[in-house]
Amino acid sequence: MATLAQSKHKQPSRQSSSPEWGAGLANFKFPAILTAGLMLLAFTPRVQGNEALTLSFFGAAGALAIWQVYQALIVRQDGESYGFNVVLRPQHYIQMSIQFSVYLYWGYHWNPVYEHMLLLAAQVLFAFGFDMLLSWSRKRHYTLGFGPIPIIFSTNLFLWFRDDWFYLQFMMIAVGFMGKEYVRWNREGRSVHIFNPSAFALGIFSLLLILTNTTSLTWGQEIASTLTLAPNIYTFLFLIGLVVMYFFSITLVAGMAAITLFGLSALYSATAGVPYFIDSDIPAAVFLGLHLLVTDPSTSPRTPLGKMLFGMLYGIGVFALYTILAAFGAPTFYDKLLCVPLLNLSVIAIDRMVRSIDSEAVLNLWKDSWLGGRANLAHMSLWVAVFALMSMQGKTDGRHTGDSLPFWEQACAVGKAKSCERLVQLQTTYCADNAGWACNELGAVYREGVIVEKDEAKATRYFSQSCELKFQAGCTNLLAEDRIARADPRSLDLRLLLREGSRNLLDWPEDELYARACAHDWAFACNDTRANI
Repeated sequence: MATLAQSKHKQPSRQSSSPEWGAGLANFKFPAILTAGLMLLAFTPRVQGNEALTLSFFGAAGALAIWQVYQALIVRQDGESYGFNVVLRPQHYIQMSIQFSVYLYWGYHWNPVYEHMLLLAAQVLFAFGFDMLLSWSRKRHYTLGFGPIPIIFSTNLFLWFRDDWFYLQFMMIAVGFMGKEYVRWNREGRSVHIFNPSAFALGIFSLLLILTNTTSLTWGQEIASTLTLAPNIYTFLFLIGLVVMYFFSITLVAGMAAITLFGLSALYSATAGVPYFIDSDIPAAVFLGLHLLVTDPSTSPRTPLGKMLFGMLYGIGVFALYTILAAFGAPTFYDKLLCVPLLNLSVIAIDRMVRSIDSEAVLNLWKDSWLGGRANLAHMSLWVAVFALMSMQGKTDGRHTGDSLPFWEQACAVGKAKSCERLVQLQTTYCADNAGWACNELGAVYREGVIVEKDEAKATRYFSQSCELKFQAGCTNLLAEDRIARADPRSLDLRLLLREGSRNLLDWPEDELYARACAHDWAFACNDTRANI
């Protein structure tokens, strides 16, 4: 929903008198203030702590300043000035508030979000300045409101660049606004932008990062995986999503996207015997995306049937892209980002397809007098019932089948689809978290060469890391290349291995820890006297 609607205004007549030039020049104090604010932020300790980040701020502020000087010269030459039209649209300030609540809740449980807030503020200043100058360069009054803020918030909910490469963040913001201004089509007799601005920028930069194998320049993987650090994140997103659904009637899009993904995941799990997504029926970041990224009413269908089809296609697209990206060795979190621009291109085709269908009669099977005649309330009621059913079945918050490492070990042993790949992926993640047991298991996997290609160099590296973490079996394997020693996880390892996508369990009592390990099918834990069964 991150969109800024433009309104057309009658342009002032051409005048060359000095009073008009003075009035036009006076308007430039607004982008000048924004640029000065961006420059001041460059001197804060957060920015000054990294030279590349400081230069990124100076570069962004400098680009805006040069553009202002150029536009001022154009105004002076043409004698034609442009000002402001203040329009405060609910879809902007409500969406902004909902997005900010995500930052507050998520950041409370993952501190880098709060550390990013100053950089978020800088992007907002840059976006207002850039959008204002872009409008004036197109010889149009600027529609002043909250519009740029949801675009910035939406973009940063899914991708931001690391400090050393933050100039690319400003470029991504610029691309989003340029796409909104220049990539347009005629829809229902009006010239409108084709793409959701944030999704357009995210899609282009995601594709470039994949093609250049430079995802490491961003926090993208961490962003996608740390949402679950916030307890009951699915319920939180569901509740704030209801607010957006109530005000903007996007229930059918978000609801059908979720239902489609849950349905496809359940079908795959029933067929293959393992979850499609590793540790959830639908990743939390995807659940966020179907509420706050794909639901922009300006770039999605307007009829009930069209919205349903749009949501279903998003679910199918994310499901398919997850496998396609994995097949090419690309990070799978891009699935939710690459899908939206493609769907935006399908909107006119969907609208044409449903014109001949009396979709209101097909979908609204209730009397007009029910719920005050508001069909969206009925849609919301159905979505609430569906989410409640999913929650009762353990498909949202709480423990998931894929959280159990013994499950993946058993699935790999019997050769279930992709289970061995998933097992290695999970072990790699936990080894990176300094679980000595996981590092030793990875070393054993590469030394055996059964489920992955044999690689003694990798095995030695993982055994060395395991030994450094004081896992005894890892030290044994490091000293003897002709054998493979394994051991049960220690308490310290279990505190990492049992986190179920959330924080580690460093403060948990051992009896609760071993009881949880037993529930995760760790047989040794069930026999341990510390397990309070």
